[in-house]
Amino acid sequence: MLLAIDCGNTNTVFSIWDGIKFISNWRIATSHKRTADQYYVWLTTLMELDGIKNEIDEMVISSTVPRVVFNLRVLSDKYFGTRPLVVGRADCRLPISVRVDNGTAVGPDRLVNTVSGFDLFGGDLIIVDFGTATTFDVVDADGAYIGGSIAPGVNLSLEALHQAAAALPHVDITIPQFAIGTNTVACMQSGIFWGYVGLVREICNRIKAEHLRPMKIISTGGLAPLFQQSVKLFDAFEDELTMHGLTVIHKFNKET
Repeated sequence: MLLAIDCGNTNTVFSIWDGIKFISNWRIATSHKRTADQYYVWLTTLMELDGIKNEIDEMVISSTVPRVVFNLRVLSDKYFGTRPLVVGRADCRLPISVRVDNGTAVGPDRLVNTVSGFDLFGGDLIIVDFGTATTFDVVDADGAYIGGSIAPGVNLSLEALHQAAAALPHVDITIPQFAIGTNTVACMQSGIFWGYVGLVREICNRIKAEHLRPMKIISTGGLAPLFQQSVKLFDAFEDELTMHGLTVIHKFNKET
């Protein structure tokens, strides 16, 4: 079985792929201090609780936090007896090309999302990922990654607002009942929610105008469904977009 790991700035997701479907997935806070032994005890305990046999013999990793990769590699070598495939390393080939300025380092998560989006939906895409940052990735007609845009994440913006303004409380993002808030919390929720609706719509419209071809907008990330409930921003939502991309990249490397 394949263990796919997506390590983001805030959380790390572990998913087990049996060759046909994901049979389970778990989430843990990202920390470069966590050892391979700790990962193994945590992971195998959850596997046992879910009734999953420890038959992992392959691993693929995407990480936006380089310091975490070392202990994940040790986990793979020590406990599963396999060398992990790490997206972004020279020995990991991609089924798509990357057309950006020379010397530009593209985040592994953005490349994985591009691979996944092209595999699931074809080309001419805008992939909006609501993570620690809100990223916009542009997929060309042939599946190539050709750039995008990066904005602060929704929760990051809320936290910055709370920390920078002593009188403003910490609030959770939700769909506001009215644009005109009548208390502090309602005002903050209106500003964040409708502000991000406008941000997503404007950036996508400008990308479409520059791309000069019809494009689909695909969303992923935990807060994407919340925005989709209120306004029609996206053509599709794919919860397991990154994980699917990891399986595609793993399969491509095994077959080539």
